[in-house]
Amino acid sequence: MNMPAPSAHDVDGRTLAEAYDVALLDLDGVVYIGSTPVEHAAEALKRVRAGGMGLAFVTNNASRPPAAVAAHLTDIGVTAFETEVITSAQAAARLLAEDLPAGAKVLVVGGEGLNVALREQGLTPVGSLDEDPVAVVQGFAPGVDWRALAEAAYAVQRGLPWVASNLDRTIPTACGLAPGNGMLVEAVQVAVGRAPVAAGKPEPPMHREAVLRSGASRPLVVGDRLDTDIEGAFRAGVDSLLVLTGVTGPEELVFAPAEHRPTYVGYDLRSLHERPGALDVAAGQRTCGEWSAAVESNRLVMWHEQSKGGHPDGLDALRAACGAVWSAGPDGLDRQSVVDALSAAQPLNCS
Repeated sequence: MNMPAPSAHDVDGRTLAEAYDVALLDLDGVVYIGSTPVEHAAEALKRVRAGGMGLAFVTNNASRPPAAVAAHLTDIGVTAFETEVITSAQAAARLLAEDLPAGAKVLVVGGEGLNVALREQGLTPVGSLDEDPVAVVQGFAPGVDWRALAEAAYAVQRGLPWVASNLDRTIPTACGLAPGNGMLVEAVQVAVGRAPVAAGKPEPPMHREAVLRSGASRPLVVGDRLDTDIEGAFRAGVDSLLVLTGVTGPEELVFAPAEHRPTYVGYDLRSLHERPGALDVAAGQRTCGEWSAAVESNRLVMWHEQSKGGHPDGLDALRAACGAVWSAGPDGLDRQSVVDALSAAQPLNCS
């Protein structure tokens, strides 16, 4: 599904929230981490909503149904409605429904979110091969154990179609990164020697689902992961904003391949209220605000010019570093020089 993605230009003073009609927001690492809201998220999104920008909460986590996700968001201070929550379970269920007859039984390896999504599409979730399913769907849930993975393996070995809600290898939690659905899928894949069809980010079905349900015509993908959120936006042909509140850090962004490079980079969701020109990042853009960068003799060098405006806290330094490295190419670049340059610029001093 082709989705229009006009890059917002900084010529009319509009903010990102004014230049795009719907924010397709990742959840883990962007709006919350576990049961804790990300700092500034609630206030920023309240202001976005008041200004008329649509919100769509787009998550690769398939364990909970939209109503439960919306309730959790509201409990932590982020107003959300069930219809605004779009999950990889919904994308997976739509994929299956397009190929299966109405009422078909699907073996579920995962949580209630998959059951709800399948029923919404007119399919019948079941929990055992004894119930004669005609397909398998697998998504993350804390209760998925060896027995469930074994049941999936047996079903796949019988030749049943197999759809995974997503292939994220990790999920962020309050204690750190934990194994995600991708690791559980790999366990089955190694056992059976076959890979599933994936529905979640960065695969196109997830963004198709988000656009269908949100009605977006000028969407902006907002995420914290390069290999899911940003790559998904790249593959869908839409603009993206990377926020630095989740799993991606400055060094990883600087070394990102083309398909993992966002249109904009900001500290957190307050960036939605900034102008595009203060956040855009692109190959060859080596000067941003008070900071300039260049690659010389395979080393990243940076320098600071005061009184030019911009982000004195170092976000401009990160943008300039990306522009220099993306233009020169990361091959052969001294990684330690990047670490040292970014550390000296303090790009994460975002209090």
